[in-house]
Amino acid sequence: MNVVQDVAHQKLAKLEDLLKEMGDVLVAFSGGVDSSFLLWAAHRVLGDRALAVTGKSESVATGQIEEARQLAETLGARHIILDTEELQNPLYVANPTNRCYHCKTELFTKLETFAARQGIRWIIEGSNLDDMHDYRPGLQAAVEHGVRSPLKEAELTKAEIRELSREAGLPTWDKPAMPCLSSRIPYGMVVSPEKLAMIDRSEAYLRGLGFRDLRVRHHGPIARIELPPSEFAKILDGDTAAEVARTLKGYGFKFVTLDLQGFRSGSLNEGVVK
Repeated sequence: MNVVQDVAHQKLAKLEDLLKEMGDVLVAFSGGVDSSFLLWAAHRVLGDRALAVTGKSESVATGQIEEARQLAETLGARHIILDTEELQNPLYVANPTNRCYHCKTELFTKLETFAARQGIRWIIEGSNLDDMHDYRPGLQAAVEHGVRSPLKEAELTKAEIRELSREAGLPTWDKPAMPCLSSRIPYGMVVSPEKLAMIDRSEAYLRGLGFRDLRVRHHGPIARIELPPSEFAKILDGDTAAEVARTLKGYGFKFVTLDLQGFRSGSLNEGVVK
């Protein structure tokens, strides 16, 4: 074991100690890299005293709920799905720069109520140390609701979580980030079920073509596709570009563009002052 791996394992031990101290936890579980690793660790330490809960709404991509369900089942962890209603909140629908705050407030409020009914003391979520350097308004909601972030408390970075996930055999170790579909809509442009469905169908279609790291940003009549530059040739090859344009127009867009800067997670946060 090299020095880097040794440090990661020391942090894992710290994470396990934190979970033992908590005794029982409700894990806010999206099925992404971080929350999957957190659930794996919590279930390993606490067994059935760790309960995974996944929020379901129009802002969650098709297939993501089922992926979360299957992973929890594979881990042997208890898992339930709760409906969330962030789209009923006008402050969320207006899509301000702190939209995530309103989303997480809705989620954590529902989880608080459920945890109280179950007699569970702690709600935990998967933010890691690297998230402290990004624009994450949802973290404020976690603080306000007393939600803990054990990965951050253990000072685990994203790279360490991926490596430890790989060692543990978790299928999510190299999974691309999948923030909610609303993150594809520029701040200030209203979030609606129709827009979310257009984004969801477009991204599912592109994944079906074999693209993995991607975003379809919704700019009104314009779909702005973000792909790694190394995959530009693939989407522009032969009749693929024409077929992609035709398909996305069928989903409701009038214009379909390819962003020449390529894929970058959180590109709509560019220019947002923390």
